[in-house]
Amino acid sequence: MPTRFFLIFGAFLVSVLMWVDRACISAAKEDMATDLGFSDQQMGWVMSAFALGYALFQVPSGKLADRFGPRRVMTVVCLVWSAFTALTGVVRGLAPMIGLRFFFGMGEAGGYPTLARAFTSWLPMNERGITNSISFSGGRLGAALAMPGVVWLIHTLGGWQQTFWFFGALGIGFAVMWFLLFRDLPENHFAVSEAEAKHIVHSRSPKRDNENGNVRSAEMPIRFAQMLQSPNMLMLMVQYVAHNFTFFFTVTWFFPYLKGEYSLTSEQTGLYAAAPLLCGVVGNWLAGFTVDRLYSQGRWTLSRRLPAAIGFALAAIGMSLCVNMTTPAAAVICMCVAIFGSDMILSPSWSTCMDIGGNSAGAVSGAMNMVGNLGAFATSLSFPYLLAYFDAHQPFFYIAAALNVAAIFMWFRIRPDRSMHEELNLSAAS
Repeated sequence: MPTRFFLIFGAFLVSVLMWVDRACISAAKEDMATDLGFSDQQMGWVMSAFALGYALFQVPSGKLADRFGPRRVMTVVCLVWSAFTALTGVVRGLAPMIGLRFFFGMGEAGGYPTLARAFTSWLPMNERGITNSISFSGGRLGAALAMPGVVWLIHTLGGWQQTFWFFGALGIGFAVMWFLLFRDLPENHFAVSEAEAKHIVHSRSPKRDNENGNVRSAEMPIRFAQMLQSPNMLMLMVQYVAHNFTFFFTVTWFFPYLKGEYSLTSEQTGLYAAAPLLCGVVGNWLAGFTVDRLYSQGRWTLSRRLPAAIGFALAAIGMSLCVNMTTPAAAVICMCVAIFGSDMILSPSWSTCMDIGGNSAGAVSGAMNMVGNLGAFATSLSFPYLLAYFDAHQPFFYIAAALNVAAIFMWFRIRPDRSMHEELNLSAAS
């Protein structure tokens, strides 16, 4: 078995861990709020603090991965977010909890940009679509397991605090394993054969004119200000806002929304809330397979655009249908359609960041994820505040549907076959 497949499995486990840690607050929300005396609006700030910290530190984390390598950076960020996960079970009071969740988000910010940088060095171009899908499907599986799993752990371990301590300990153990087993380049890994290393080196960059397929060491790092001059980058950022506005609802307010709206028990709600996330796993895999299949047929641009456009269309349909649902089963079916579509966005989005970013893939993917997660920040706050203002859930779902429709048009202008250096006429001499 090729050694790079173990990297893919490791990325899957990283993603599971990240999303279990961030989604468990949704399932523990009622116990936390009751114990700490927080209102829904205050819990909205607690949840959004993670999204803000996560967004603001995407680019710095990506640049660190580009500069120091994914081995050291992933080890550090995993230790940081795991420590703050454990501390969530210790802190009391609204302001300290908001601050702690902000730093937790800051730690997790390095996860996916660091993986993107690792994939750029370790994976052939025609394996990136399915690998991104496997990685992100791990996150969806982790979040799905967190919904009923956290309810069970709270009862088993004796409280919501102990549950956060348990997940923090798991993360620290994983960080140690990553540092021991991973290397920044496949050609430097103790278990990679010479044939596999040669194959990766000659197929890990897109073939453009006068290029031999190697990662181009002559490329200068791309600054964030330069990224903002790239139409490709700006559209990737905007469409990712739409994705996060829809998806983050499932790991923040969907659990309490279902439980309160349809008078369910925590156990019933956990099973219902897991269903859309499992559909997201399927959407992830379908999109990843489509991305790689179309790319292998020589249709590079279509391989990114088609899954993304279809995904946003399904997300818009699912979110718009949610406004008329009167039973929990119907509401969950609509969310399943929305999240199936929303998760089809991930593989083309992150593959495109690698396409256009080259040696700056960590920073480029971090920039997209930074702006995109402002959508997650908005979701955490807008749902409780819109509900309080309109006394209805419908405005939130209409806004989400409209954002998804707008994102479809973005993808028909995104050019994955143009690197950012080409687009901005950057060179080593500049």
